[in-house]
Amino acid sequence: MLDPRIYRAALVPVLLAAIVCAFSLQDQPSPRTTTLAPDAFSGARAERRLDDLARAFPVRRAGDAGDAALGRRIADALRALAPAYEVSTSSFRGQTIDGERTLTTVLGRQVGEPGPELVVVAHRDAAGRGARAELSGTAVMLELARVVAGGRLRRTVTFVSTSGGSGGAAGARDLARRIGGGPIDAVLVLGDLGSARLRPPLAASWSNGAQLGPLGLRRTVADAIRQEAGRPAGAPGVVTQWTRLAFPGTVAEQGPLVAAGLPAVLMSASGERPPPAGARVSGAHVAAFGRAALRALVALDEGPALRGAPTRDVVTLRKVLPAWAVRLLIGSLLLAPLLVAVDAFARARRRHEPVAPWLGWIAAAAAPFALAAALATVLGLTGVIAATPPAPVPAGTIPVDGAGLGSVIATGLLFVLAVVLRPLLLRALGGRKRLDGPGAGVAVVLAWCALAALLWLVNPFAAAFMVPAAHLWLLLAAPGVRMRRALALGLVAAGLAPFAIAALVLAGQAGAGPLDVAWGVFLGVAGGHIGPVRWLFWSLAAGCALGAIVLAWRTRRAPRTPEAEPRITVRGPLTYAGPGSLGGTESALRR
Repeated sequence: MLDPRIYRAALVPVLLAAIVCAFSLQDQPSPRTTTLAPDAFSGARAERRLDDLARAFPVRRAGDAGDAALGRRIADALRALAPAYEVSTSSFRGQTIDGERTLTTVLGRQVGEPGPELVVVAHRDAAGRGARAELSGTAVMLELARVVAGGRLRRTVTFVSTSGGSGGAAGARDLARRIGGGPIDAVLVLGDLGSARLRPPLAASWSNGAQLGPLGLRRTVADAIRQEAGRPAGAPGVVTQWTRLAFPGTVAEQGPLVAAGLPAVLMSASGERPPPAGARVSGAHVAAFGRAALRALVALDEGPALRGAPTRDVVTLRKVLPAWAVRLLIGSLLLAPLLVAVDAFARARRRHEPVAPWLGWIAAAAAPFALAAALATVLGLTGVIAATPPAPVPAGTIPVDGAGLGSVIATGLLFVLAVVLRPLLLRALGGRKRLDGPGAGVAVVLAWCALAALLWLVNPFAAAFMVPAAHLWLLLAAPGVRMRRALALGLVAAGLAPFAIAALVLAGQAGAGPLDVAWGVFLGVAGGHIGPVRWLFWSLAAGCALGAIVLAWRTRRAPRTPEAEPRITVRGPLTYAGPGSLGGTESALRR
């Protein structure tokens, strides 16, 4: 049923793609630097401002009275620097960790020479009481605005105070809509700049879309941190980069900005996750990161425009692997199993082996996952779950309350009900109860390869996680291959291992446990971050995985039979033992 010659021939492009990738490696862009020391930044002044704001506004959840009052304080502080800044405020409705709230964005703009602008962003709200470390970004931003007031920078610079950064990044999403039309050269997002405990990477540009911030901007900020803080910013490994590009999402405010196509990068002492509310603040770190932010701004202002856009390039072996090379490599790896699966389907049709019923079986296996996700989406849209931001939120910021627990239970019950009613689904979808026969294996492999090919068109990094299973599961579908059940299940596990690795990487990056991850996925579906197309796709992929497990469980070794004497089918001089073999026939006597 499966032709190994097609498989071997289709592996030739993999070698060619690997050679092309090797020659496509590029040097990393050089960071923008400056010879001017950022001595104008006063760490002591920034720390005093931080203490003053923390005492005055200990509670400032997004959209509450404390958050609004702090926004007015920041606007007054920028107006006090008149006539340097044009200060404006705008209000909008946004989803937060407390549900939909009215949020205020404060902008202070200093007009400079025509050309690409610089933007500095810091959120002022916090989920916990106090949260001095999380407020340090706002204190540093105000000190930076004081330092550069009066034309210290040539370019136009805008300082923005947002709300909603404690979960959902509603302020950053609103800001992306406001400034997305103008020429923006760099957006510097200031996170926690005061935590005594550092948690790399100190400069990050993860996105809520399958992109990263420009590498040149990242290296510029990382170089400024190295010079002022005396330590490397920390660069993620290739596995982490690949995983975050395959399954995008971040809790920091640069996420929606990069997803909107803006060149943004986060500077934070505690990485992309917000620090605990009681995290200890180091005055030395406030001064060091404040100086680093000023150094980065001056370097960007003095040098030519970066003109960089978010990309999918991966840094590996100190080189840059372009996104087009990744697409070429993953496409060549998918070519062999896809061609074999299509050929196997054609052979099955010629031999009148049923394949469509097994495709119905896969759809029925995917139905419980799809129905559960659909219910979660409806619960989010109808407001049954009030706090459903359309972006990932830090672990623990949205606890499982009564409505959330009831929603989870209802979703679980629907999943179980769909599993119980699976025979009816099989009948409606034209499937069969028992997944067996040559056509079943062809259906599993064909569906998996087709899904991988579709995903490759959208996100080759995510499609790469489906490549091992596409190759290994061909052995499950081959009628002539018999193996032990343990080996067959091992092949299924090996094909799904990349997804387990990705789950561990994402959980480690988010600092979340298994229950936090499950609750985060539920909120992502309910809030729309994991949209209908995505959860329907992965439901079908889960149905294929279940089909592979069933095939592996039901596999059997070919029974050993004693060797039998070969049956003679052709008679000749050495094998004929019938009449006349010893002579004496009439024909022989006549001769």
